[in-house]
Amino acid sequence: MPQSERQLQIVEVTKTAMKAREKERVAVLRMVNAELKRVEVDERRELTDEDVITILKKMVKQRQDAHGQFHAAGREDLANQEAFEIALIEEFLPRMMSEDELVVLVERCILENGAAGMQDMGKVMGALKKSGGQFDMGKASGLVKAKLG
Repeated sequence: MPQSERQLQIVEVTKTAMKAREKERVAVLRMVNAELKRVEVDERRELTDEDVITILKKMVKQRQDAHGQFHAAGREDLANQEAFEIALIEEFLPRMMSEDELVVLVERCILENGAAGMQDMGKVMGALKKSGGQFDMGKASGLVKAKLG
């Protein structure tokens, strides 16, 4: 029996989509539920909300990579399917920071850590991770490089 709030939420949304006969949505939600269950069985433990978020982020990252490859290969049908899956999985993730919010956070971490140059990038990135905000680490890294460089 799922214990985490997010897991319960995903199960409820799956039931609702099944009742509404939303075949594409149900297929993706079942895939998400199966991945969560696989990790639970493999690791022989119940998942926490943090575990579920980590798994969902990994699933989104995989689909973003596939989306880029399909788009580059001219397979828009498959790229669109990946985009649909990304959007659906992201519904269960915490809201990501906007670009402006991320810029403010990066500047605050630079100031708080007294970072003066590229040699302090690791210190700033560590502070960003500990900040608890939800953001794309790739974008954050680029912003930190731009500010310190």
